[in-house]
Amino acid sequence: MTAEPPLPPSTAVSHPVADGPPRPPRRRGGLLRHHDFRQLFLGDTISQFGTQLSLLALPVLAVRVLHADEFEMGLLATFEFLAFLVIGLPAGAWVDRWRKQRVLVAGDVIRAVALLSLPLAWALEELTLMQMFAVALVVGVCTVFFDVAYQSYLPDLVEPEHIGEGNAKLQASQSVAMIGGPALAGGLIKLIGAPLTVAVDAVSFLWSAFFIARIKHVDTPAPKEDRRPLLVEIREGLSFVVRDPLLWRITACTGISNFFSSMTGALLVLYCLRELDLDEGHIGLAMGLGAVGGLVGALATPRINAWLGEGRTIPLTSLVWIPAGALMPLAGTVIAPMVALTLSSLLVSFAVVVYNVTQVSFRQRLCPRPLLGRMNASIRFIVWGTMPIGSFAGGVLGEALGVRPVFWIALVGSAVAALPVMSSPLLTMRDLPRELDRLS
Repeated sequence: MTAEPPLPPSTAVSHPVADGPPRPPRRRGGLLRHHDFRQLFLGDTISQFGTQLSLLALPVLAVRVLHADEFEMGLLATFEFLAFLVIGLPAGAWVDRWRKQRVLVAGDVIRAVALLSLPLAWALEELTLMQMFAVALVVGVCTVFFDVAYQSYLPDLVEPEHIGEGNAKLQASQSVAMIGGPALAGGLIKLIGAPLTVAVDAVSFLWSAFFIARIKHVDTPAPKEDRRPLLVEIREGLSFVVRDPLLWRITACTGISNFFSSMTGALLVLYCLRELDLDEGHIGLAMGLGAVGGLVGALATPRINAWLGEGRTIPLTSLVWIPAGALMPLAGTVIAPMVALTLSSLLVSFAVVVYNVTQVSFRQRLCPRPLLGRMNASIRFIVWGTMPIGSFAGGVLGEALGVRPVFWIALVGSAVAALPVMSSPLLTMRDLPRELDRLS
């Protein structure tokens, strides 16, 4: 489970607007009739489907073709997320100084080139684990900049009162990709092999770049003469996160959850292929069926928020991760492997999507717009920075104890992750504060 903003998740008020051309007026028929949002939506949707292919194809490539063991699979996941720990903080300050559209297009193109190198090396019989580690690192660096710019770009394209709708639509798109993508990945891997399936993902990044480049809105960074030292700007973003009494609890919950879920995520494909005796098609089908929970969550979030209240939604959804985590270590013993994998994915997808749409919309409304990039980067540094550490720990523990005990350890971690929000004022709150509440 990735409990971020990919734990990636009302009402709103006006934000200070940076200098630049006026945004297009809101049109009837929803945000999909908004030209710029539609380009972002189309690019993201295509890329999300492609990403689902590589989520299965890359670990299958490592296990089936390069015969990676538990420790090596942990290393692969470590390199994938290492950039969030190393450059996560300065990335936000840099993004706030650059045009976000250019950051997004460049990130897509570089990721496409890096991924295309893998099927090329395989065709030349030169593919190695070291190259996979390097590609994972490059893709991870691009993802850091892309994700920070992406989350900071949406509030620039749409009016504040439509941010929640935008996040819900983007999350729904991701959920649909999570439903169809894994099954498609499993079928493609069996039909054309893992290396060529990775190539399809690379092409999807190029299509994403094409649509994002069509966005007409030009975001204007602050003039150079108005910039302060990089460390000062980084400190401002981090300070905003850690000083807000609700935001730091949500960040702690997400970070702890991602640490433990990355332990199991690094080993999941190996566990399914070698210990549960599932093939690529079974894994893709189970994960695709389970991802229906994400689509339901995206569609149901507004009603859940209205029923429970935004504040209570966050801690209550974090509790759902616990029974979801208990299913996987029981797979193959108490529960049939396909049933365990499907139900676990279903519960996790539903809970994470509701959690993310609620908390991401909250922080986008709460944060002043000039600080958005640094705020998002600070949160990513904390909540994704735990993931390379968790992945490495998962590989080490998997090598020493076996894969199944790692899932039991992660189950305990899910309960620990819920503590910061379960013991917070969120349980008594319906409406979450916004930027003007901080200024009043």
